[in-house]
Amino acid sequence: MLTRQRRAPAAARRRPLTREEALARQERQRHQREMEEESRELARGPLDLPFFILVLLLTGIGLVMLLSASFPSAYYESEGKNPLSYFIRQGVFAIMGVAAMLFIGKINYQRFRALAKPLLYVSIVLLVLVVIPGPNQYGKLLGQGANNAVRWLGIPGTSFQFQPSEIAKMAVVLYFADSISKKKDKMRTFRYGIAPYALVLIVLAALVGIEPHLSGAILILGAGAVMMLVGGIQWRWVGGALAAAGAMLYLVLFVIGYNTTRITYWLDPWADQRGAGYQLSQSLTTIGSGGLWGVGLGKSRMKYLFLPEEHNDFIFAIVCEELGLIGATIIMLLFAALILRGFWIALHARDRFGSLMVVGIMTLVGLQTFLNIGVVTGLLPTTGISLPFFSYGGTALTIQLAEMGVVLSVSRQMKPTKAG
Repeated sequence: MLTRQRRAPAAARRRPLTREEALARQERQRHQREMEEESRELARGPLDLPFFILVLLLTGIGLVMLLSASFPSAYYESEGKNPLSYFIRQGVFAIMGVAAMLFIGKINYQRFRALAKPLLYVSIVLLVLVVIPGPNQYGKLLGQGANNAVRWLGIPGTSFQFQPSEIAKMAVVLYFADSISKKKDKMRTFRYGIAPYALVLIVLAALVGIEPHLSGAILILGAGAVMMLVGGIQWRWVGGALAAAGAMLYLVLFVIGYNTTRITYWLDPWADQRGAGYQLSQSLTTIGSGGLWGVGLGKSRMKYLFLPEEHNDFIFAIVCEELGLIGATIIMLLFAALILRGFWIALHARDRFGSLMVVGIMTLVGLQTFLNIGVVTGLLPTTGISLPFFSYGGTALTIQLAEMGVVLSVSRQMKPTKAG
């Protein structure tokens, strides 16, 4: 008797559909087929040419500046005393990145939804592997380090290394875009719009922060926060988050006293020009020596082992020295044009998923560019952060160009704009 009672609801669910229900199902299926066909047709559209040209311009200029900035250190640091070693390696990754950008740009971006959760889980696992204690020279099991920070994973038996934090940035963008695009009005609630995303951001930022990689944590938090805001969370949550972040920053810097030396010599790098203030004071000297027009491409004097990280985090200082204020301003305008064009693509994207992906990616590029230039010019405290498309780092450049491919993929399905 109990079995019959349990089976009754299932039998009820299997009852024949009424004529109206059958017609409604057919209409839904027809609409779904039309949407899929429209998506396939739109995916064959042209990519956004202005955005594509801006990416190639910045990548090309970045390679030229890397060649100029890196050949003294490449000569002294490479095994074969090859002054072109950094440039050649970066060039190979640039070619791979452009190929990846073009390939990804031809993919229907709706397919990226399937990668949202797997990529997030993979990035968490990789970040955990970086910080697991172990017997190697950096005190880790697999993590590889440089400049008092363990941020890399290496493949045993090879010299290849990569930063899992770069993968984590894209994982946040993809997961947030997929999840937020499905929630609509639920984003206005704490349970669905704040709690799950805050948990993801806290976990990833904590794992990146303990490497330590403060700038990477800021980028992840910044991109996630902007996507949540665009996704529809209420402004009062934004205000509360900013207040909490400000209180935490005050506590860390002025109560606990973490990195107070760095703050002190950021405010006055000349107070210890040969010690804690050396890097920033040399950067400011490099920038100032360029003047309005610069000393000329390839003619920098400060790159001859005077300026630390001249081909990496502080390459913009070499840009200012060789190309002057005029050249540096043109490059900053190119970055601004790229970022604005990216947000224009987001504004005209076909759906919320595509729009949110582009917003997240361009927020990462914009925030990273601002932080790097701010650090190099002394507007912000010194921290390790590279300049997109310019700084030395093969895997970072390849991932950045692949992200540009995602933007181009979305651009192929943009809604038509009215002429005039």
